[in-house]
Amino acid sequence: MRRIRKRKTRSLQGQSRVPRFRSMFKHEGLDHVALSVSDVERSVQWYIDVLGFEKRYEGMWGGIPVFISKGETALAIFPVREKESGTAARSDSIRILHLALRTDHANFLKAQKELKERGIKFTFQDHEISHSIYFRDPDGHKLEITTYEVEKRGSARP
Repeated sequence: MRRIRKRKTRSLQGQSRVPRFRSMFKHEGLDHVALSVSDVERSVQWYIDVLGFEKRYEGMWGGIPVFISKGETALAIFPVREKESGTAARSDSIRILHLALRTDHANFLKAQKELKERGIKFTFQDHEISHSIYFRDPDGHKLEITTYEVEKRGSARP
C-alpha cells in the first residue's frame, strides 16, 4: 500500500496554513514599488530632479498612478486615499521600511555630492558587504542608495 506523506505547513500572519514547497515559477525581478504620496506632481518632479527618473506610460489610467522609472527600477506614484475602502486600518508595523537603489562606487560618491548640493540630509552606513546612504523623499519615504563596491573603503565618502 502506498503511504501518503503529509506536507509540512507554516502559518503566515493573517493567513491559513500554507504548504511548504519551492515555487514553480521564476520571476524576472521586481517590477515596481507603489508609493502613496500627499502631492503626486511634487513627488514625481522630486524623483525626476533628484534621482533622474523619467515618466513612463503617460496618459494611461487617467493619469493615476504616475509611473516613473530609471533603468530597471520603477515607481507607481499614487495620491493618498482619504479612506481605504473596505479595509481595516493597518498597523504601523506593516509597511515598507525603505526602497534601496543599487549603484557602482563612482555613482555612490556622485549621489552623496548631489544630495549635499541639494540640501538633502543623509546618513552613511558601512554594512561591511556594502556602503549605503539613507535619506527621505518629500513624503518621508525612506530611500537608500547602496554600493557593493567596498574594496575602496578609504573613499566611501566624497
